[in-house]
Amino acid sequence: MKITKQDIDKIARVLDVEAKFFGNNYRFVVQNKEDGRKLSLELYPDIPIGNDSGTLISVYTLNGLLQLHFCTGFVTSEMLGEVTFVGEHHGRLSGLTIEKEAGCSLYANVDTSLLSGDFTKLGPEVMLSGIALSLTEGLLPAKE
Repeated sequence: MKITKQDIDKIARVLDVEAKFFGNNYRFVVQNKEDGRKLSLELYPDIPIGNDSGTLISVYTLNGLLQLHFCTGFVTSEMLGEVTFVGEHHGRLSGLTIEKEAGCSLYANVDTSLLSGDFTKLGPEVMLSGIALSLTEGLLPAKE
């Protein structure tokens, strides 16, 4: 996936923050002063990762670091005020959702069949990831 300047502008608009360019990455600082939350989102559009190169998404919070290697796409929702970055590999999907209120969620190695299945047949602990990532289903390769 190649992130363009238009993509950066779209992400900045949805998160309601400014994107700053730092040579090999873009940084967005998202803050919710009312709730005392702050995070930094960094997008590395084309960076060496092991023996290959790809898009790396890093999120720094007050309590930790989350990374999504080889991001294959993203979906924005202005209505929800969030951006979900995804990486798909052999029928497994990992997603990193960033909210404009400075929240973030990570879903890793989710079976892509959950995205279009019957959510009512899933336990609530599994249902949440399927619902959260279902917005990204259009980014996945077509099933054969």
